[in-house]
Amino acid sequence: MRRRHWAVYAIGLVTLAVALTGATPSTAKDRDDRGAQELGNPDYGVCRGPNPKCYHDWGNFDPAAGYRVLVYSRTAGPRHAHLGPVLPPGLNPPLTDAHVAVKAVIKLGEQNGFTVDWTEDVTQLSTPSRLFRYNAVIFLSTTRDTLDDPAQTSLRQYIRGGGGFVGIHNAFGTEYNWPWYEGLLGGANYYDHGRYQPGTVITVDRKDASTEGLPFRWDFADEWYNFVPFPTDVRFLAKVDESTLPSGVVGGMGHPGHGNNHPVSWCQYYDGGRAWVTTLGHDVAAWTDAPLTGDEFFLKHILGGIESAMGRKPFCL
Repeated sequence: MRRRHWAVYAIGLVTLAVALTGATPSTAKDRDDRGAQELGNPDYGVCRGPNPKCYHDWGNFDPAAGYRVLVYSRTAGPRHAHLGPVLPPGLNPPLTDAHVAVKAVIKLGEQNGFTVDWTEDVTQLSTPSRLFRYNAVIFLSTTRDTLDDPAQTSLRQYIRGGGGFVGIHNAFGTEYNWPWYEGLLGGANYYDHGRYQPGTVITVDRKDASTEGLPFRWDFADEWYNFVPFPTDVRFLAKVDESTLPSGVVGGMGHPGHGNNHPVSWCQYYDGGRAWVTTLGHDVAAWTDAPLTGDEFFLKHILGGIESAMGRKPFCL
């Protein structure tokens, strides 16, 4: 009887505490979420994650008008060889044979029925009305602070209006000091990488438009980015098997890697829009007809990411 009285008394205390504080008893998930916050999992103040409830379908895009994407490849720091020389101002400036990555995306559009524009002119992103002409905006190995204030505002309004974002390779080395953009990348950012080397990609989720038809394991070569912070509240699509990397993953700043969960691609809804990102794509050969093991799977992966981000195929399933 005495034990039962103490149990009733304890329940009463909990009930009183809830009534006084407005709190509810913690679940294991609540404790895990609080622990993640205490460990530095940032809150970007927006709805984000794989749940489509975070998407704003405000009718800004008409499928009957066709699909169009904008490739933005401006660099304000190191420039990857796959981008070729700096492009002159304006929309769709002339390309050379060295602009292999941009030309590869154009070819994907030609082969799959969507239009591709390209630019490194920040003024082309300066107003939401410009961006709403596109079903997705692709940041292709952009570096450092590539957006001015009007372009930042425009990009955020575009995403909030249901726009699509695709971040490829060094899009993770962009806008370091803008927390909203870090959230757009999945709450993640580039920290460092080991040397360029071969490894095996594991297709984690084969239901997504970007992974459908890919092998469960496929060989590729890249720089295998390490992240600080690590992505959260996203759907992981592919990761690298660190045990297959000949030189390991330790980067120039000494990051030890991510062990059994080292993602290379993921997706999420973010602040009303769609975001699909991958760290893959360093090598020039990945974008050309030059032989590179796994490049056909890489381009198929990119195509599916673009088509899902622009709403042509189901997103982040």
